[in-house]
Parts: sequence; C-alpha cells; structure tokens
Amino acid sequence: MGEATDRRYLDQGTKAQVSTVEQVSAELAQKVEAPVVVVTGASRGIGKAVALALGKSGCKVLVNYARSLKEAEEVCREIEASGGQALTFGGDVSKEADVESMIKTAMDAWGTIDVMINNAGITRDGLLMRMKTSQWQEVIDLNLTGVFLCTQGRIINIASVVGLVGNVGNYSAAKAGVMGLTKTVAKEYASRNITVNAVAPGFIASDMTAKLGADFEKKILEAIPLARYGQPEEVAGLVEFLALSPAASYITGQVLTIDGGMLKQVSYDIYQSSSSPRAASASGFETSIDVSEIIYT
Repeated sequence: MGEATDRRYLDQGTKAQVSTVEQVSAELAQKVEAPVVVVTGASRGIGKAVALALGKSGCKVLVNYARSLKEAEEVCREIEASGGQALTFGGDVSKEADVESMIKTAMDAWGTIDVMINNAGITRDGLLMRMKTSQWQEVIDLNLTGVFLCTQGRIINIASVVGLVGNVGNYSAAKAGVMGLTKTVAKEYASRNITVNAVAPGFIASDMTAKLGADFEKKILEAIPLARYGQPEEVAGLVEFLALSPAASYITGQVLTIDGGMLKQVSYDIYQSSSSPRAASASGFETSIDVSEIIYT
C-alpha cells in the first residue's frame, strides 16, 4: 500500500471518528437541559471546537476571546445556525476585573453558569536562564492565574502533555501548574458536588502544524503511535463528555491525556534509554522539537 493510499485511509478514519464524536454530541443533547457554558479562548483551535460542540448539543455558550472578535462572532453564528444560543465576550482572563465582567455577562444573560471550560493560553517559551520576568509572568498570568480566576461550575481545564513530560520554558511549567491546581480544586470542591478535571492534548492539527515541513512532520508523527495529529473535534468530544454526560459525574481530580499514545511512547523511550542510550536515540524521539510551540490551546 503506497504512502498516498495510507494517507487517504488515515484521513477517512479521522473523518469517521469526528463523525462519531458529533453523533455522541447529539445523543448527549437529549440528556441535559440547556446548560450554560463559558469557554475561554474560544475563537479558534481547540476552544472553538469545544464551543461549537457544546453549542450544537444545546448549550448556551459564552464565547470568550482576547483579540479575535471577528472569529468569535463567526463561532456564535455557527452555534446559532444550529439552533443554539451564544454570545461573545472580549476580555483577558488573567485580569480579575475582566473575569468578573465576563461572569456577570453570562449571569445577566442566562442566570447561571453550569460549566467552565478554561482553555485560553499562550506560549512565550525560551530558556528560563535567559527569560525576562515579564515573559514568565505573562504566561503564568494567562495560563495558570486565569484558570484560578475562572474556577466555578463543573470545571474542565485544558492543560497539555508537556505539563506531564516537561519541556524548556514557562509554558510547560504553567500547564503543570494547571494540573496541580485541578487536583487541589477537585479536593476542595468535592463537598459541593462540583467536579474538576483537566484534559491534556498532544499534537492537535492547527494552522501551525499545517505549515510544518515534511521532514519536521515526519519526526513528530514517528513519536505518535497512532501516526497522525489529533483533531480539535476529538478534544472537544472528550471535553463535552466531562462537561455534560451524567456518566462523568463520578470523575474528578483527573488529568486525561488525548495524544494518540504519545505519552506512552515517551515513557517507553525513557525506559529504553535507561538500559541503552543508543535505543532512545534510535527511537527518533530525541529531537530538537519544541513541542510547546505546536501543542497549544
């Protein structure tokens, strides 16, 4: 079977999986009654896919954005075209006043907030020894403090696998902090019957991955057992399950990876390298890939 044929079958498989996610979304819509959801960083990428999935499931969705008003309005139009309700809110979730205003906007419109999806994040990575305090603070403020400020309702935080495996710079540190905060808040809020979980995506298809060269992409895909990028809709399907499904009501304090088996491969490579340094090098995972530049939310 040729490479082109392999790629065609992979694409068909991915489309089938996305179709399945959408079918499950429709089934979930029958189990809930118009929950109110706030999705931060929802104008593009994973946040957009999550907002669309929840909106099409019958949720009332506040689409938060920082700068991309046009894109956020388009997300709202898509939700409304499918019969859902949506509104936009422009604001920086690292600023308490903006978060309070965002919450008030949702409360004034719909009277409650049932689910909070903390997705907004940025990367400004570099070596810590050369990093300015302002660069560190910018990433921590948005990626971690923003999650803290938006902690209410049934909560799903978008982390990243780099928070589990580590990487240079402040993005990985912030995402590891999100995972720690998830577990802390889950323990504190359990008595109020509020569940708190984190989703840690791996390499997800985006405008950035589309611009990678063939050689660079080959190295990345070799590190992923499923040998393809994830789709934003697949991440959205997992988030939707945690946010809406009654079957998720006993899940809390968890970090769920959705990475095509990449974390498993990393663990295997580390095991191999501990017994044979050459094996780790041969595995192809010892590359100069800065994953946090591509794994972003």
